[in-house]
Amino acid sequence: MDVVEPGSALVAAPGLRDPNFHRTVVLIIEHQPSAGTVGVVLNRPSDVPVGDVLPLWGALATVPRALYVGGPMQQRAALCVAALPAGVDAEHTEGMIKVHGSLALVDLDADPELMASRVRGLRVFAGYAGWVPGQLQAEIDRGDWVVVPALPDDVLSPPGTDLWSRILRRQGLPLALLATYPADPVLN
Repeated sequence: MDVVEPGSALVAAPGLRDPNFHRTVVLIIEHQPSAGTVGVVLNRPSDVPVGDVLPLWGALATVPRALYVGGPMQQRAALCVAALPAGVDAEHTEGMIKVHGSLALVDLDADPELMASRVRGLRVFAGYAGWVPGQLQAEIDRGDWVVVPALPDDVLSPPGTDLWSRILRRQGLPLALLATYPADPVLN
């Protein structure tokens, strides 16, 4: 799959050594070829509890309830991505913007108590990853990223999960073989 759209996951190719993106999985939140692309890194938890930064949202964040490093851009900005339960439609829910399927952005200015029953789980991200028009496609063409469908549970993956390997494994051959690529090939 080389089609980038909201709800796609960008899985960093093993050779991508940029420290911001090495072995990362980026959920695409918005993609418009003429305007650019925005996403958040799903597998970079910080040591900062969400409750320390957004006290009203801390209890709603999925374990480990940590603020995640969403990317190198605007790291003082917070984005909230939620997985919705069956029956909740982000397009018809105040305080939400549909990303894809049962994934939505949640307005952090909304009342967390009202949102509690409308989300299955959520993550809060400090910063985001962004690409200007044409930049992401050039990186994909160069082989820096593998584009695959994201699942709502990817956003909520538990602590200690090797999300990078897990997503590659479920793609089938030949992509699944990349899941066994060592983090540092020199140590192989």
